[in-house]
Amino acid sequence: MGGEQVAQPARPLRADAARNRARVLEVAYDTFAAEGLSVPIDEIARRAGVGAGTVYRHFPTKEALFQAVIQDRMRRLVDDGHALLESDGRGEALFSFLRSIVLQWGATDRGLVDALAGSGIDIASAVPDAEEAFLAVLGELLGAAQEAGTARKDLDVREVKTILVGCQAMEAYNSALAERVTDVVVDGLRAGR
Repeated sequence: MGGEQVAQPARPLRADAARNRARVLEVAYDTFAAEGLSVPIDEIARRAGVGAGTVYRHFPTKEALFQAVIQDRMRRLVDDGHALLESDGRGEALFSFLRSIVLQWGATDRGLVDALAGSGIDIASAVPDAEEAFLAVLGELLGAAQEAGTARKDLDVREVKTILVGCQAMEAYNSALAERVTDVVVDGLRAGR
């Protein structure tokens, strides 16, 4: 074994450190979405109720914080998709997922995406596996709905993602009509239409 070093597994965060990290991500997400990316890390730390050193320990640069916010958001979306398969059933989970992305998350996420785009940060480059993970859960939801006979069989995952992006643009254009128009679009994805 002479001279070989075995990589030590990363130690899990202490409970208080994990809570602080989660709180910083939550505050950063809300702040960047509402106010853009120019908000200083010291201000995010203050709003999160932690010291700036705590933020820098978890996220050594602002870019690392941006990346972590996006990764956390994508992980939550993927987890939400899987949870809906259990709670809403395989036939309805896709429709619930699409509605939640447009109506519950749409305005806030749109603000974050616009903030990132305005600062020249490419989400696909910042979090390269985000698109793949999102398409995987969307594909799983679509496949489950198609197998259950509730979703049209002539759709593929990229078409559903394109429809979702269109619904998000519609929500940004006229949020007052977002729920009604989203229902119309989602109904058009159902089998037998």
